[in-house]
Amino acid sequence: MTNPGPPRAIIHLDMDCFYAAIEVRDCPALRGKPVGVGGARDRRGVLTTCNYEARAFGVHSAMPTFMALQRCPSLIVLPTRFDVYRREAAVVREILHRFSPLVEPLSLDEAYLDVTTQPGAPGSLAQMIRDLIFHNTKLTSSAGIGPNKLIAKIASAMRKPNGQLEVTAAEVAGFMENLPVREIWGIGEKTERRLQELGVRTCGELQRFSRPGLVDLFGKFGSELFDLCRGIDDRPVEPDRPRKSLSTEETFPSDLETLEQCEERLGELFQELMADLAQKETNRQVTKIFVKLKFADFTRTTAERAGPDPTISAFQTLLSEAFARTGKKVRLIGVGVRFAETTPEEMQMALFREAPN
Repeated sequence: MTNPGPPRAIIHLDMDCFYAAIEVRDCPALRGKPVGVGGARDRRGVLTTCNYEARAFGVHSAMPTFMALQRCPSLIVLPTRFDVYRREAAVVREILHRFSPLVEPLSLDEAYLDVTTQPGAPGSLAQMIRDLIFHNTKLTSSAGIGPNKLIAKIASAMRKPNGQLEVTAAEVAGFMENLPVREIWGIGEKTERRLQELGVRTCGELQRFSRPGLVDLFGKFGSELFDLCRGIDDRPVEPDRPRKSLSTEETFPSDLETLEQCEERLGELFQELMADLAQKETNRQVTKIFVKLKFADFTRTTAERAGPDPTISAFQTLLSEAFARTGKKVRLIGVGVRFAETTPEEMQMALFREAPN
């Protein structure tokens, strides 16, 4: 019989309100005040993030700035400073690599580490990492420690801000039993509502369904749900995995009938895409941009063009082209960019460029 080896030990490290925390650190007069970072007050835009004082008013990331100001009139909206955020992220990234070569960044402020083979208890390693980050940046972070990515990520969210939670392999079953199904990745409002109709609100209740039964209800995702609601997640930590594209989309409560209505929604999606692009893919070359439409009859079309020019006017041109193909009512709009292929050598050079002296 093959020795399965020790249980995996995965850390999910998440900086607390990273961009907003940097702004407050660099301007102490902001301490204790609601602060948002992103779209300006005087034009259409969305917030990239906000601090916990702002979240108390119901403000959150990716919210249109005008809506955030309606909920919190005293919100201080600051422009993004991605050069500063990237510099601080490089400091954090260098610290993470001291503890494991298996570091998978999810964005500038979030990453997984596989510390299975590293000496020391995983919880102690997580605490050391967080202490070093605070010592070097004066910024707090939260950590989840578990036998896989799913458990580690859920655990870190439960201890925000500035805390950590460890869930051992033996504790997974009890941990999942009363966990709301919404905490599982891939479950959004629509799937949550469908599960509620079936009398399912917790992962323990979802475990009553067989794998074939969930496949009948949710297709291929049903098979994944069968494992995820039991805390099973075999995804490896993949260092610096480059994505081929980045996109955002929205399905509308009622279908859009005119190009003008579509253009209005396009502006909001464009702002979200630009915020994601600046945050998650700071060193990638854009080679194509695209607009995807899904129509009321569930047919779809995509218009794209080559060239590293992700401007609102370029996306508007693609939207007009895609809309003109059918003139049907639109139920979904998606916008995105495609990246140039990254070679292993380029990935290594990027890591060297990010590391601080």
